[in-house]
Amino acid sequence: MLSEKKKIYIVDDDESVCRALKTLLMTFDFEVKTFNSAKSFFDAVPNDEPGCLVLDIHMPGLDGWATQKKIIDSGSKRSVIFISAEKQDNAADRALKVGAVGFLQKPVDGQTLVDLINVASKNTNDTIVHLKK
Repeated sequence: MLSEKKKIYIVDDDESVCRALKTLLMTFDFEVKTFNSAKSFFDAVPNDEPGCLVLDIHMPGLDGWATQKKIIDSGSKRSVIFISAEKQDNAADRALKVGAVGFLQKPVDGQTLVDLINVASKNTNDTIVHLKK
């Protein structure tokens, strides 16, 4: 029986981050699509499309926090993992409070990201386990 690849969406305005994360995640056999803005993500990916979103916090237009709010308000159950280059003492706690699976500081540790994606994909829409590293 063939299983579908896990879908990962990366939204980051830094093209080099998108390329690096896409290359990394494809080596783990994920299906990866990248977007340089939340708007381009929302324009391309239907609300009910399954997958995990790796989301930069600081972007022009809709930032990561506003994007997560829009996802929640839309009724989507898509898992979100926040990433950021800026050091913020409360970002990990805030990410978990707004329903994200986790938060990672850039540069992202590849194995930790893969672990978070796997945690997100193993849980049902009603049960999310938060992994903080």
